Amino acid sequence: MRVAVAGGTGLLGRLVVAELERRGDAPVVLARSRGVHLTSGAGLDDALAGADAVIDVSNVATTSRRRSVAFFAAATQHLLAAADRAGVGHLVALSIVGADTVDFGYYLGKRRQEELLAAGPVPWTLLRATQFHEFADQLVDRSPAPFVVVPRMRSRPVAAREVAAHLVELVHGAPRGVAEPMTGPEELDMAGLVRRLLRATGRRRLVVSLRLPGPVGAAFTSGALVPAPPFVSGTGTVDEHLARLAAARR
Repeated sequence: MRVAVAGGTGLLGRLVVAELERRGDAPVVLARSRGVHLTSGAGLDDALAGADAVIDVSNVATTSRRRSVAFFAAATQHLLAAADRAGVGHLVALSIVGADTVDFGYYLGKRRQEELLAAGPVPWTLLRATQFHEFADQLVDRSPAPFVVVPRMRSRPVAAREVAAHLVELVHGAPRGVAEPMTGPEELDMAGLVRRLLRATGRRRLVVSLRLPGPVGAAFTSGALVPAPPFVSGTGTVDEHLARLAAARR
């Protein structure tokens, strides 16, 4: 099966590509480094020629509503149009649990992506997942030392590798519309997770847990980012993730 992977050079995209290869599929990476520009559409028609399906894990690192909506609107519109022209039979896209209800800047871009996908011409499946285990690492990397600023939130973090495998499983099935969300096996406070990460990797930083203002902060702390059943649960734990990180630093 020939499967194009939008965002195939990112954290999750690389795992999706590896999982496709493991299953004997032929992945095609859609990324700027491969001459494909999702936000302009350049290179998409050539890259999608002969593709049976698309997995969209493209992303933009921002909390800005304007930047997020602009990126996901342009990328999704171009991807859908090119996939339709190429006769692609299934487009699987990744979103976030809470993107459809929480008015956080980045989530509003994901919401626009979801809307375009549902109204588009290509048969589709949408998977909403919780934050990856790696989200804690990203919070550390993005905060200026000696602090790590962490939004106060309830979460059930999931292993990115398990999300990648589930996306590949979905793309091999029939289009399902909105699929059951995917989550990790344990509910954790994000600030506590960051502190565990720092201890496991031998770093000293001061973790500052802040409640975001207004309705967004209330949603984050009340569990809007934790899906209600039914959902698909991964099995990889935070302890396993931290053990791998600690071993890699030895």
